Amino acid sequence: MGVFLFDEMIFGPVRSRRLGVSLGLNLLPTYKKVCSFNCIYCECGWTGETRPEAGKIPNVEEYRLALTAKLQQLQGTDFEPDSLTFAGNGEPTLHPDFAGIIDITLALRNQFAPKATVSVLTNGSMLHKKEVADALKKVENSLLKLDGGTEETIRAINGPAKAFSLRAYVEQLKAFNGRLVIQSLFLRGQHNGVAIDNTTDQEIDAWLKLISEIKPAKVMVYAIERDTAAHNLVKLPKDELEQIAQKVRQLGIETEVFA
Repeated sequence: MGVFLFDEMIFGPVRSRRLGVSLGLNLLPTYKKVCSFNCIYCECGWTGETRPEAGKIPNVEEYRLALTAKLQQLQGTDFEPDSLTFAGNGEPTLHPDFAGIIDITLALRNQFAPKATVSVLTNGSMLHKKEVADALKKVENSLLKLDGGTEETIRAINGPAKAFSLRAYVEQLKAFNGRLVIQSLFLRGQHNGVAIDNTTDQEIDAWLKLISEIKPAKVMVYAIERDTAAHNLVKLPKDELEQIAQKVRQLGIETEVFA
């Protein structure tokens, strides 16, 4: 099992294959993963907790001070960020003060790094909360996960809560009116003796139908990069991802491949 955890609240900048020079923002514990999904390909390992524990996550003032200091340190250097990126050890929108933290981040970005975008990598599981959805609509770069076109496939790959509804999620994504990026990871393999493959013609067709409904500004098609929680997963070659991406481009949607 692969486990890759970020040991700081503010980390990097690092060179991101998707976002350029990225200053990472981790709102979750530095020693364990906290997530509402349990993705078989997650570099942070399996999910142990689905809600952050009070006192184990940074508070708003700690975050404000840490980000201010880091942005001041980077000003005028060769490491000024292209993106301030909420990622880290699980699902960032689980932080109870996520909406307020977004407002702080936008203000500090405007003051110290006006050329940078604010990006949030999220599984979208908290979009039912208006304050979270509204906060995500404020940033330039909301990157939302959609790893399949059927609920069965998403349950097999992402392990969402029992209450998860793909149809409800698609409607929440449509409410962005195109101001979002869809991230989709494609793989093949086995988990618990069950074959998993979101690249079949049937799966791709179902996924494309959802993409055409959501009408995102961009789709990012990507493959496994690091060790994964589950064994027996196959990293797809770039040419296969390009074939998938080309089908999205035929819908008139910008698509980028990361392999």
